[in-house]
This record gives sequence, structure tokens and C-alpha cells, in this order.
Amino acid sequence: MESWTHLIRFVAVEDGKIHLGQLVDSNRDVGEDSRNGYPIHARLIEGSIYDEKDTQSLKVCFQLLSPIDPKSCPFIRCIGLNYKLHAKEANFPIPTVPALFSKPRTAISNPYPETINIPKCAQDGTSDYEAELVIVIGKSARDITAEQAPNFILGYTAANDVSARAIQMKSAMPCFSKGMDSSCPLGPCLVSPTAIHDPQDLSIGATYNGVTVQNGNTSDMVFGVYQLVAYLSQGTTLEPGSIILTGTPQGIGYFRSPRIFLDDGDDIRVHIGKIGTLINRVHYE
Repeated sequence: MESWTHLIRFVAVEDGKIHLGQLVDSNRDVGEDSRNGYPIHARLIEGSIYDEKDTQSLKVCFQLLSPIDPKSCPFIRCIGLNYKLHAKEANFPIPTVPALFSKPRTAISNPYPETINIPKCAQDGTSDYEAELVIVIGKSARDITAEQAPNFILGYTAANDVSARAIQMKSAMPCFSKGMDSSCPLGPCLVSPTAIHDPQDLSIGATYNGVTVQNGNTSDMVFGVYQLVAYLSQGTTLEPGSIILTGTPQGIGYFRSPRIFLDDGDDIRVHIGKIGTLINRVHYE
């Protein structure tokens, strides 16, 4: 049994060092608390997320970091068009197999106060948001079934699949347009499967400058969490620390009328039930 249910990676007030910790009050939204300056206390965990040892020491969070250290993430897999209502708004047929692309681990970035940095090549007024539930793999999986999948999942977190739409539309493959530095903020915490009994019953959405722009539920997924893990493990080893972005619900900026895109200084937030709120501001490099 893991010694945590709501894990954060953070810089501590006391020593300025990076630690892992279990939230003392897991009922609060740690992303909102971090943004609002509310004190966040964590019970320290020694070791790594794969081989942890609980301690009784307490630390105060100074800054939240992505719950998965980029250095410990071997691969980022992403699924497109995995919500029925999103496929409908895009006027695409429902996929018969998961639509897969990837991001480099250099795309991983932290919650607020870290910003989503839009590079000069993408400062064309078409950068977009996508709220996504993330699966984190806990132990090596290959050729497993959907029924076996829960045994290989370490936990869940939230991501924003930041997308440079104009660049995306110029290519059949979205890896470059979705793989730029800081295009995959993660957080605010990693939640154990023991605290999320049904990943297909989670609210998921996004707010843009305080206005709700995405409002969905993971029950609308075309391919569920366990199906995705099983599908991606076919003939392929999913290594510990691998993350899977499971798709976004309806309401992305590109398909809204009028369209909405991320501008310098904007506030964009991804909220997932039982996980909390991933908050970032947008910065044009």
C-alpha cells in the first residue's frame, strides 16, 4: 500500500529544497490554495513516488511543482478526439481506435506561479488550451488487459495540452505544435487510485480569465482510462513514470464562436474533480 493519497512535489519554506509530501488536508484544492497564498502543509515522504517511505516530518509548501519530475518521465503519450462531444464540435467521426501523438518530456512545466511560455514561433494569436485527465504509470506494463490496468496505474493528475493551432493546421501530425517547452503543465497534485475509485466519473473543465470555457465529464470519453492503458501496452512496454493525456472535452478555443486563444497575461485554469485546479498565467517570450 502506498503511504499517500494526494501527493505533491514542492519547494519547502523551511529549507528551499524540493520534497515529496502527502497533503495534510486533502479536502482542500491545493492549486487554488497555492494561488491564493493559503498555507499548504505536507507530511514528508522519503524516496521516490515508486519506492516511498512515509515520515512524520511536516513542511510548508512555498511553491508547487509538477507532481512528476520531468527527469523521471520516460514518455508522454497523448490521445486526441477522445470525448464524444469534442469530436462532434470538431465535426469529426468518433474514432474507432485511439488517436495517438506524443510530447517530449521538456514540455512538462509547473503550476502557478510558473507560466505557460508561448515561444516567438507561436505568437500568432492561435495558442489554445485543452483540459485533460492524466494517467501516471506506476510499474512496467506490457500486453495487459483493461481488467488488469488498475494494477499498473500509480495515480492521476491534471494537464493543459497547450496547442499552437496555426502550426498544427500546417501538418498532418500535431507533435511539434503541441510539444513546445511548457506546453504540458501538470498538477496540482497526484491522486492515488485509492482516492479515485471510478476515473470515468470525474468533472473536467477549464476557465479562461474567470469564464468557464470547458465543462465536461470523463464519462464522455470514447476510450476509457483502463481501455487506453491496455491498448497502449500492446507489444509496447509502458515504463514507470510514463504519462498518458487522455483527451479533452468540448469547448476548446479553436471551435468556439468567436474563437478564444491564449494571450499574454491571461489566466487559464484546468479543474478536475477530486484532483483540484491546475492554474497558470500565459507569458509571451
